[in-house]
Amino acid sequence: MTPVAQRGRFRPRSLDAVNFLLADVRGALGPYLNVFLVTQQHWSQSEVGLVTTVGGLLGLSIQTPIGAAIDETHAKRGAIVVALAVLALGAIVIFAMPRFWPVAIANSLMAVVGDVFGPAVAAVTLGLYTRKRLARRMGRNSAFDHAGNVAIAVAAGAVGYAFSQRAVFLLVPVFTVLAGLAVLSIPAAAIDYDRARDLREDADAAETQVSAAGYGILFKSRPLVIFGLCVMLFHLANAALLPLVGQKLATAHPKEATAMMSTCIIAAQLVMLPIALLVGRTADTWGRKPLFLAGFAVLPLRAVLYTLSDNSFWLIGVQVLDGVGAGIFGALTPLVIADIMRGTGRYNLAQGAIATVQGIGASCSGLAAGVIVDHFGYSAAFLAAGGAALVALVVFALQMPETAEREAPGA
Repeated sequence: MTPVAQRGRFRPRSLDAVNFLLADVRGALGPYLNVFLVTQQHWSQSEVGLVTTVGGLLGLSIQTPIGAAIDETHAKRGAIVVALAVLALGAIVIFAMPRFWPVAIANSLMAVVGDVFGPAVAAVTLGLYTRKRLARRMGRNSAFDHAGNVAIAVAAGAVGYAFSQRAVFLLVPVFTVLAGLAVLSIPAAAIDYDRARDLREDADAAETQVSAAGYGILFKSRPLVIFGLCVMLFHLANAALLPLVGQKLATAHPKEATAMMSTCIIAAQLVMLPIALLVGRTADTWGRKPLFLAGFAVLPLRAVLYTLSDNSFWLIGVQVLDGVGAGIFGALTPLVIADIMRGTGRYNLAQGAIATVQGIGASCSGLAAGVIVDHFGYSAAFLAAGGAALVALVVFALQMPETAEREAPGA
């Protein structure tokens, strides 16, 4: 079936470019900030954890309202462009004034707008593609996101090695301009705004729900609540792992710190790319749950393996496993939410709610890991993360239902 997205002269490569370049914008921050503050600015683990947690918690408070606003507005492209501008400003502040309060304020602003991208891009995708095309398109979105992460990791590694870790943050304004142009290259007329909020099944449906469900749907939907709990535990376990590995590598090899962090990211992202494409091709026939279980199972294994050796090659090798879990997670999360919210008109509200619980897990992960490392060491922090990941796996296996309407393999 030809997607309705072809109207308004929409070109799929525009959406490819959006996902690729947004990954470049986000990827030039993240773990590089933690490594820079610890190794170059000599912040303590607790200080870094505090900044990460405060910024994350402030961002959380508006994630669900942001999702609700994206449901209501037709200016979905505009929301992405504004968020890009704030990220660029924050990166410039960190480069120019890497002291506690400027970094804390800039990081908080970036946390507030950072999670706009996931829900907004997923909403635009839902508005451009019919349900039958959605799984493959979400997998393709995720693949280009991972390709962008590889590109920025190479660029950041080269810039950090040739100039300084601090110079990496100047890449952000460059990529925000390119990402903004890619977003605006998608014609607003090509987006079906009812379908973008999951208000109707597909573009050709005769039935259209007149009004959206109430906000209470977030609490009435048991699968959404269970999924949210598992997402929170996943990110509580996962968010701190790469920064911790980066800090260990930076302590042992200070000159090559940025290059080694880039190597970790590239190793994982190169695995995520084919995993995302595989998930997009199989999610409708295999179902969401078996794929998600595989992703959850990799995380506790990875956490334990980090404790077995401090060798740089070992740590980078174990980081490759992140590509399996994160590749599955990134491609399937918007699909599962679309399954659960089908016909409610509250897709982006649910995206915001899941982003909120995801942020709670990620923010608490940074603070908890920092405190554990300061008092008990890196191995204890890795094992604590593994324990949280194991709980997530058990809860998902026992309580989360399959959400897909499976197609026959030959369909």
